[in-house]
Amino acid sequence: MNLRFWGTRGSVPTPRVDMQRYGGNTSCVEVQAVPDHLVVLDAGTGICALGANLPPSLARVDVLLGHLHMDHILGLGFFGALFRPGLEVHIWGPGSTTQPLRARLTRYLSPPLFPVRLRDLPCRLHVHDVPLGTFEVPGLSVTAALVCHPGPTVGYRLDDGTSAMAYLSDHEPALGARRYPDAPKWTSGFTVASDVDVLVHDAQYLDDEYDTHVGWGHSTIGQAIAYASHAGARQLVAFHHDPWHDDDLLDRVYADLDAPLPVTPATEGLTLSL
Repeated sequence: MNLRFWGTRGSVPTPRVDMQRYGGNTSCVEVQAVPDHLVVLDAGTGICALGANLPPSLARVDVLLGHLHMDHILGLGFFGALFRPGLEVHIWGPGSTTQPLRARLTRYLSPPLFPVRLRDLPCRLHVHDVPLGTFEVPGLSVTAALVCHPGPTVGYRLDDGTSAMAYLSDHEPALGARRYPDAPKWTSGFTVASDVDVLVHDAQYLDDEYDTHVGWGHSTIGQAIAYASHAGARQLVAFHHDPWHDDDLLDRVYADLDAPLPVTPATEGLTLSL
């Protein structure tokens, strides 16, 4: 299983000159386990560059959306795979209590917000309300579970039979841990994060920023490290950087870490092989 990071920021794209090393695009991670098939985790602005680099031999793409906040779907309408005639594209994500995923996405991919309607895309599009539990895509077993973040939000575990990774891009398990500091196994996201080789986890805030952001749905860097350690992850990729944290600040923070497991801050272009 190979990972490549195309977007690492939270909230808004930030094309600033002091954010070139970590990147300014919002959430998007490419996963490849078998030839001619890609899994794409979230469709933030990073998916635009991914779409411009798709191989001509590509047979199928599965886009797994964690939730439908704008920073996670803003690039979807500009994803090249959707405009490749005949390409098999599957979009998975949470519905709401009142609308399925297709209806929720149609609110974005239709006028006045977008000129091309979802129903008019030339690819062979399949839209799925993601099941809570395990399902299969080519080369990967995927497990989805609800996690703590405002609105219907899921985290994903991807397993290729020899390695496993988890993606918890927007996640605030500390809401439960404030009452239960030992973070028992039923805590948010544990079923997908337990014992993975790589955990990609929300690390938006500095530790001293959390008290003014409780309930916003995000974690501090320290909370992400504690969560990863408790879950038994072998490596943490700190993700969803705050849009106001520039390269120099992030360099200082991650240079001074004292963590019980390897911690890699996500950067655009980062590649990992599991």
